[in-house]
Amino acid sequence: MPNRQARPRNAMTIDVEDYFQVSAFAPYIARGDWDARECRVERNVDRILALLAERGTRATFFTLGWVAERYPQLVHRIVAGGHELASHGYGHERASDLSPEAFRADVGRAKRLLEDIGGHEVLGYRAPSFSIGERNLWAFDVLRDCGYRYSSSVYPIRHDHYGMPDSPRFAYPVREGLLEVPVTTLRLRGRNWPSSGGGYFRLLPYALSRWLIGQVNQRDQQSAVFYFHPWEIDAEQPRIAGIDAKTRFRHYVNIGRTEARIAQLLRDFEWGRMDEIFLGRSQAGLAPAAAVPA
Repeated sequence: MPNRQARPRNAMTIDVEDYFQVSAFAPYIARGDWDARECRVERNVDRILALLAERGTRATFFTLGWVAERYPQLVHRIVAGGHELASHGYGHERASDLSPEAFRADVGRAKRLLEDIGGHEVLGYRAPSFSIGERNLWAFDVLRDCGYRYSSSVYPIRHDHYGMPDSPRFAYPVREGLLEVPVTTLRLRGRNWPSSGGGYFRLLPYALSRWLIGQVNQRDQQSAVFYFHPWEIDAEQPRIAGIDAKTRFRHYVNIGRTEARIAQLLRDFEWGRMDEIFLGRSQAGLAPAAAVPA
């Protein structure tokens, strides 16, 4: 078991979206059909909140504006649990698919909506599918201008859907007043290896995932950023028909084991909120939403 006394505290993050909103399903599920789908995000986030409460852990919830608008009481429960409410944009559109104007509208709308519902300033943003890369670095300027203080939108790996493998592995100022906090990788044999959750966490043996995070804590002396989605603990979610084999494997592999693995991860490491770890902000130090300029 990791030695908690000798290691940094890590950031536990949840990307709050429903199963039918994942980017890989976009070719199969029309955005206009979302409201007709069975929504399961509320019950799954409540399970996560209970899991975190059992361990006395506070986390960061990167929440879609679309979800917050339909489930405001869920946002209230996240905030009441002492967790950080952060932005995942409004409609789960990849930053790389949007123009600067459309991206500004999306992230600005989400920030205002989350602040109105949650009652606190929203400092953080995570792009859907880690979709800020070399071709749309202008997105950082937009985030800064919209009042965000940090982003967690870059995955420094090679992947067929995202990734910027030559970017820094740990938190760095990407613009004046804006910090980029990449999700965690381990540098090994000349390349970055994913070490921070998602499908890799479900696919790899748990002991390997624990070792990867432990190496970042011990060898690099850095806090890890772990992420997962509410649908990843929901083995009973409706299956999407007609999807290709790779998408089916990536979405559903080991989905029935994820909740128990996350519970073990909460026991094996110390966890906290992104704003506390990387901005040095406490819950008491956050400004009320009314104090944030429109």
